[in-house]
Amino acid sequence: MKNLMHTLAVQRWDDHRYYHHSRINQSLHLVSALSFLCAYVLLFTDPVLASLIGWLVAMTSRQIGHFFFEPKGYDAVNQATHAYKEEIKVGYNLRRKVVLLAIWAGAPLVPLLDPSVLQPYVDGEGPMGLVRQVGLLWLFIGIGGLVFRTVQLCVIRDATTGLTWMLKILTDPFHDIKLYHRAPLHLLRGQRLDPMQPPERH
Repeated sequence: MKNLMHTLAVQRWDDHRYYHHSRINQSLHLVSALSFLCAYVLLFTDPVLASLIGWLVAMTSRQIGHFFFEPKGYDAVNQATHAYKEEIKVGYNLRRKVVLLAIWAGAPLVPLLDPSVLQPYVDGEGPMGLVRQVGLLWLFIGIGGLVFRTVQLCVIRDATTGLTWMLKILTDPFHDIKLYHRAPLHLLRGQRLDPMQPPERH
C-alpha cells in the first residue's frame, strides 16, 4: 500500500508538471472535475445520463484544454521536448487520445444504422431513446478505455503502475479540484502559465 501511494504521488506530480502548464487548461480541468463528480453521483441512479455528462461535458472540456491550450513547444521548466513528454506519458498521450476519441465519435453510427441493437437495454423511444443508446455505448467505451490501458500498463510495465494509474484516473476529479480550484483566479489576473512549483515535502 505504501508503494502504491508513493507511485500515485509520483504519477500525479508528473502529470501536473508535464501536461498542465496552461491556466486555461487547468480551468477547463476544474470544469471537467466538477462535471465528473456529478456523473459519479448519477452513476448510482442513471448510468446512461452519467455517461452523457461524462463524455459531453467532462471529457470534452478536459481534452479541449490538452489539445488546444497546452503549450506544445520546448518545456523549459522540465527541460523536455513535447515529443519526449508524449513518449513517457503513462496514460493516454495525444496520439492515443485521438484513437479513443475517434471511437467515441464513431459510436453514434451504431444506433443510427440499426436502432434495434441497443433498444432493449435503454428506456425511451424516438430521438431520446437514440440519445440514451449512444450514452450506453459511451459508458462501455469509457469503462473499456480505462480497463484496456490498465491491463496494457500491467503488461508493458508492472501491476503497480497499471493499478495506480487506474486509481489516479478514478480519483482525478477530486484531486483536480484541490489542485486547480484557483486556476480561474490566476487566469483573471493575467497569469497564462503555471510557474510549476514542486509540492511541499513533509
